This record gives sequence, structure tokens and C-alpha cells, in this order.
Amino acid sequence: MLADLTTGAVEDAETRASLRPLAAVEEAARAQTPALDALTALAPSDRVKIIAEVKRASPSRGDLAAIPDPAHQARLYEQGGAAVISVLTEGRRFKGSLEDLTAVRAAVGVPVLRKDFIATEYQVFEARAGGADLVLLIVAALEQDRLAHLHALIVELGMTPLVETHSVEEVDRAAAVGARLIGVNARDLSTFDLDRDLFGRLAERIPAGAVKVAESAVLVPDDVARYRAAGADAVLVGEALVTSDPITTLAAFLKAGARVAQPGESK
Repeated sequence: MLADLTTGAVEDAETRASLRPLAAVEEAARAQTPALDALTALAPSDRVKIIAEVKRASPSRGDLAAIPDPAHQARLYEQGGAAVISVLTEGRRFKGSLEDLTAVRAAVGVPVLRKDFIATEYQVFEARAGGADLVLLIVAALEQDRLAHLHALIVELGMTPLVETHSVEEVDRAAAVGARLIGVNARDLSTFDLDRDLFGRLAERIPAGAVKVAESAVLVPDDVARYRAAGADAVLVGEALVTSDPITTLAAFLKAGARVAQPGESK
């Protein structure tokens, strides 16, 4: 499934490139206003940070919500206390678009993540041209040289790579490219099976100083509390927010992810 999703995303990018060449997209990317500081927004604190996702559908769950106005959805997330807004831009299975990204970027003042199956320079430049402050890189979808190259390009453009992992080996590969924002996705993107304990097993492997993000399997406040107890600095949430009142749900999740700050920790 991951290989198919990545192949499809690259094919769609190649179609866009036939209409808007790489040089034009790169020029637009480099002319953008500077990206917002996502690492500061997600830095360890006395409460968990929430990455709230604009997500219409997924291969595992099917249609979730129509979201006719992604900008409005994002403003609700910001109002509810989300630290970062994630926008799914993959169109085939997740029903997102780059237009969603640009609409959200114009609507909120917090950092915005382009979440897609990124494998080419063109897609990275598209992300910056569309106003993204972060870009997702999935270790399992990329050879190490390609991962390192795209990671470096994202950083060069002033954005922050969110490097997603699913195993000890992948955490080590993320560390090897210098990732400072490392996610652990409980959902295996090859099989779409869930392992709710995966973050807890991998958290200690994530290098000190890197922000730890728990992804997937977040439906109720107890899920946030479990991830927080296992060491998560941030939690990425999609389905639970698009299928409920997002402000009420965010309040419950942020409360569940709060704890007393330890000596020497920033708030």
C-alpha cells in the first residue's frame, strides 16, 4: 500500500510538473515568506502539543468528513489550541489537494504541515511554494540517500522535516540524517495494521533533543494520556477531530496530555 501511495503521489506531481515546470515552482518556493518555526511550536512543554489534521478520508477508514472549507476547519483547530495544522494533500485516497494547503496557510497563524507521500524535489518545492512550514518524510518509502537529500532540501528552504518511522531501524535512519522532529506512526503503512504500543517501544530510541511525535490511534483522551506517559512531546490527531466538535475534543485531549513540568523543563 505504501509503495502504491507513493507511486501515485509522484505520478500526480509529474502531471502538475507538465503544467508548471520545476523552475517555476522553485522560484515561487524561494520567494515565499519565511517558514514559521515548527520546532519551537512543538518543543517539549508541561502539556502535550497537538498536530491537528485536516483529513477527509483514508485507505483504512474510507470517507471521514466532507470538509468543504478546510480553512474554516483549520481556524477551529487553532482556536482550540492546536500547535500545528497538518493538511493532507494526497488526492487519490485521502481526497486532499495543494489548494487545501494554501487555503489553510492563509487562514491560520500557526505552522502548517504538508502531509503527503513525498519522494521528489518537485514535491518539496511545491510544499514551500504553497506556504508549508513542515513537510512529512516517511522513512519506509525512501532509500537512505533520497531521505538524506530531501531532508537537507527541506531544511535549506527553512522548513522542518517531520520524519516518520515505524521500527527501530527506521528511527536510527531518521537520526542518521539529523532529524530533529521524529514521528512514530502506530499504523503500518504497508499493511495498515495498528500497533498501539509501538510508540512506547521506540520512544527511548529517539535521540535526546529530538521532538517526539506520536501518530495514529488517537480517538479518546486516554489515548493522548497513554502517549504522553510514554514520552510523546506532540500527538498527531486526524479522525477524532474531523468526526466531532474539534474545539471540545481538543480541550479534552490537551487536558489529558497535561502534566506538571519537571525541574529544568520549559513550559
